[in-house]
Amino acid sequence: MWSALLALVGCGSAQTTPDNRVTPAYAALLKTMYKNSVPTLSAGELAKLRQQQPQLTVLDTRTPAEYQVSHLAGARFVDYDSFNPEAVRDLSRDQPVVVYCSVGVRSERIGEQLKALGFRDVRNLYGGLFQWANEARPLVDAHGPTQRVHPYSALWGAWLTRGEKAYN
Repeated sequence: MWSALLALVGCGSAQTTPDNRVTPAYAALLKTMYKNSVPTLSAGELAKLRQQQPQLTVLDTRTPAEYQVSHLAGARFVDYDSFNPEAVRDLSRDQPVVVYCSVGVRSERIGEQLKALGFRDVRNLYGGLFQWANEARPLVDAHGPTQRVHPYSALWGAWLTRGEKAYN
C-alpha cells in the first residue's frame, strides 16, 4: 500500500500546507509506516520544546552520511545501523528524549529500544527531518547553518519539498 502512496508524489501532493502542516498524502504514507509505539510530536512542538528546555536531548538516528549533510543544531548522532545501548549510557532514564530520522520510521525503532532500556519520556519527530525542513526550520552541518538535506534516496527525496537535496 505505501508504494501506492509514494506514487502520489507524482500528483503534486507532497507539499507542506501553507500553515506548515503535514499534507494528507504524507500523513497517509506515515500512517502506513508508523507502528505508533512511540508518541510523536510535531516540528512546531519540538521547536517550542527546545526553546523551553535548551538542554533537551535530541537524537539523530540516521546514517553518518545523512548526519554529515545536515541535522538539527545540538542533535546527538546515534547510528541507526549500529545502535548500541552504550551510545546512551550517560543519559538519565528520566530525562525527555526526542528521536528523529528522515521520515520517522527508523527513529521510531530506536525509540522502541530506548523505551526497552528504561527511558520514560521518548518522543519521535512526526514526519522526521523532512517535515522539519519542509517547514523551513533551521538545519546545520559541521560549518554552521545550511539548506542542504540528505534525501535518503531519490524515491524518498520526493517527500522533501524544501531545502537543497544533497546526497553527500
